[in-house]
Amino acid sequence: MQKIEPGDAEMTERQKQDDAALVTVNLILNNQPRTVTVEPRTTLLDALREKLSLTGTKKACDRGECGACTVHVEGRRVLSCMTLVAMQEGKNITTIEGLEQNGKLHPLQSAFIEHDGFQCGFCTAGQIMSGVAMIEEAKAGWPSAATADPRRPFALADLSRAEIRERMSGNLCRCACYPNIVDAVAEAAARS
Repeated sequence: MQKIEPGDAEMTERQKQDDAALVTVNLILNNQPRTVTVEPRTTLLDALREKLSLTGTKKACDRGECGACTVHVEGRRVLSCMTLVAMQEGKNITTIEGLEQNGKLHPLQSAFIEHDGFQCGFCTAGQIMSGVAMIEEAKAGWPSAATADPRRPFALADLSRAEIRERMSGNLCRCACYPNIVDAVAEAAARS
């Protein structure tokens, strides 16, 4: 018979409470069904990096200020450090790892390489994810603060460098590669 030490029953009860506090979330992650079990307060960023081993999405400011953690949820860009994974049940989430298809880089990934849109590379995943979503937003006719006349329908052809800078302004680059990033986004937008 196993001897029960003082505190063992308390630890077992505490473990049961901790386990009961976990939530299971089903996602479509980079076009693959995935399930993750986490504490309810776990951010999407922490679940991606720590539970699902997708480390392309970067943890930088952890306050929604830099854009390094940008991913797509249902096709819209979100800051994963400010998003709870528990609220993503059944949603389609795309990370930087999911942009490449069948061994072929996304056009914006290729444009970043061609235009040297990165130096240290820390912000690159968030910049690319934001850029891909921004091009889709422009295709959908969404105006920005830089749009000359927001009452007029916006077209992809209206995507000027000023528009790109405004639409990418939530993504910070420590190395100041902004001109190269704008060039890469402009080229990828022209290709689409």
